[in-house]
Amino acid sequence: MNLMCKEMKTLLPSGGHNHKMDVFNPRRQKEKVVIVMGATGTGKSRLSIDLATHLGAEIINSDKMQVYKGLDIATNKITEEEQRGVPHHLLGILDPNADFTATDFCDETSLTIESILGRDRLPIIVGGSNSYIEALIDDYDYKFRSKYECCFLCVNVSTPVLHSFVSKRVDKMVENGMVDEVREFFHPNADYGKGIRRAIGVPEFDKYFRYGPFLDEETKARLLEQAVEEIKNNNCKLASRQLEKIQRLRNVKGWNLHPLDATEVFRKRGKESNEAWEKFVYEPSAQIVRQFLYNYATAEVPANLGAMRVPMGSAALAAATH
Repeated sequence: MNLMCKEMKTLLPSGGHNHKMDVFNPRRQKEKVVIVMGATGTGKSRLSIDLATHLGAEIINSDKMQVYKGLDIATNKITEEEQRGVPHHLLGILDPNADFTATDFCDETSLTIESILGRDRLPIIVGGSNSYIEALIDDYDYKFRSKYECCFLCVNVSTPVLHSFVSKRVDKMVENGMVDEVREFFHPNADYGKGIRRAIGVPEFDKYFRYGPFLDEETKARLLEQAVEEIKNNNCKLASRQLEKIQRLRNVKGWNLHPLDATEVFRKRGKESNEAWEKFVYEPSAQIVRQFLYNYATAEVPANLGAMRVPMGSAALAAATH
């Protein structure tokens, strides 16, 4: 029995089935794919890793900026420690100056899904670029939906709480060295409409890098403050646009999105925050995915599932910021 089989047994009822027969049977009409959506900062990466750790899954990044190499702080890439050994695809692989379109994403993701399925693993797609996900799922001839059955998980956080968190996250990114990181990518003739320079956190620093060396310290500090404030505002605007897009996919296109409210996770701290994550996000998600994989009308998450999970250390908590 391979690793995934052993891990999947934790999601089966006693006396359950062989996952290879139920989930990845080649006779099945459609293979299954899990998609984790949500606005920036809601905890998508944390959820995808929690699920992948116990589903023998691999993760495909669908964030259009995180696909590029470099600017790990500015693009808020999940670190190797936070990945907890879960294989990640389309993450930090592309030349920073290259173009990467929705069509490129669809082509690469389709190949990656087939590769993951070929290893008897479950593909989990996660990221905030909803236009890429829409292009993949609702392609012009619906070829994707004819091959795959999708389970959509959508992590939500109330707007005031989310905007506050996203703004504080920018301050933390600055503390972690974002300014010096972005400085390496500054060029006076840079095209901010191409490649990784489109990322929030890059064009906002242009005036600071361009004029800063010629200004007094007070004026330079004011330029830096203005740049940081602009980054915060643009991140909040991004979150609002992402939420509008998700609402359109649900209300206009009829996508069956399973909402998961993580607001309490961000309102609380420490142990209480982790308990809220388990109660409101992880456990409901595990149940939804289990029902999706095994077609059970009702299912309870096994009591021993929580005990088998990786303890929440600082790396796991940090992943909640993605």
